[in-house]
Amino acid sequence: MNYDTRISGDGSAVIETQILNPLDEVDEEDRRDRLRLWLIAGAVLAALVLVYILTHRGAGADDAAAGKNQAPVVTVIAPGRATIEGSISATGSLAARIDMPVGIAGEGGQVISVLVQPGQWVRQGQTLAVIDRSVQVQQAASQVAQIQSAQAGVELAQANYDRALKLVDRGFISKADIDRLRATRDQATAQVRVAGAQLGVLRAQSARLNVVAPASGLVLERRVEPGQVVSGGSGMLFRIAKGGEMEMKAALGEGDLAQMSVGVPAQVTPVGSPKTFSGQVWQVAPVVDPQTRQGVARIALAYAPELRPGGFATAAIKAGAVVAPMLPESAILSDTRGSYVYVVGRNNKVERRPVTTGMVTASGIAIVSGLSGAEHVVLRAGGFLAPGESVQPRLSKP
Repeated sequence: MNYDTRISGDGSAVIETQILNPLDEVDEEDRRDRLRLWLIAGAVLAALVLVYILTHRGAGADDAAAGKNQAPVVTVIAPGRATIEGSISATGSLAARIDMPVGIAGEGGQVISVLVQPGQWVRQGQTLAVIDRSVQVQQAASQVAQIQSAQAGVELAQANYDRALKLVDRGFISKADIDRLRATRDQATAQVRVAGAQLGVLRAQSARLNVVAPASGLVLERRVEPGQVVSGGSGMLFRIAKGGEMEMKAALGEGDLAQMSVGVPAQVTPVGSPKTFSGQVWQVAPVVDPQTRQGVARIALAYAPELRPGGFATAAIKAGAVVAPMLPESAILSDTRGSYVYVVGRNNKVERRPVTTGMVTASGIAIVSGLSGAEHVVLRAGGFLAPGESVQPRLSKP
């Protein structure tokens, strides 16, 4: 409560009493409280703004780092340099290295017996088939009789000559008679030799009726049966692989043929067989077929049951060695400008590098030019990269 004193018109003091509302004091305090609240709210807001700024500044740095880490991860390889054994693949047929057709050398006749079968080993001079020789036996017997008759004539002529020599000194026989008797003896002796030679011819002809092996080897084929009549025009009766040696006739293009030389080792695998056989080139064709543009390299092979003449086989022939980087096929790309690889250079930037490829092996492809071997080459997914692109390389062992 407040008191207010005023002077009236007659000069007396008049005291007036004024009653003030206590809520006025409450409003004043409320205003002060509100001010404090606003100050606190402003401080809190300023603190939140500061925190927001600091927080987003860190997030921006993280976003920048994250943006940096969004570069693709690629696997790279440092190929180095290695000695690469060259190999040429070829296909061809198997055959006997020396294929000997055997026929009849004599006048022929009826086959009495056949003594060998295909797949059987024979030695040189062994009888393969026997031909009837009854006529030849009789001719030989007749010739033996003629020899005996001629021998008797020789003995008679010699006896006459000896007796004449005893009588010449007594004058009963002239020297002319002696010369005549000596000539008769010599003529009879010559007839014996002629008859003997004719007997030799008959025996040789009889011996040629047997079909014999010209050399030791493996019988590949038989084309004669007992009872069959054969002659010199009957053609081949047997086929023999001399020594059982086999070969593969590998068909090669002109470029591959130029790399071939006698003595080059090769690995031959017959079709249908899990085995691989070692051999070596023993002959290179001196000509190229003008139609197929191919030549033949003949690979010598030792005998094995799996090597059947006429069969088909594949061969891997060594073709020298080079020292060069080697990459898997996945690392090498190509387009209209040729073959190339992607190399990760400075600052992990991708660079396109043109290359020249060489020999293709089971382990990879030789790089003849374009790489030293120390580069980091993108191993895979090169088709999804572009020159200058940033990447994250991960080194893999070659």
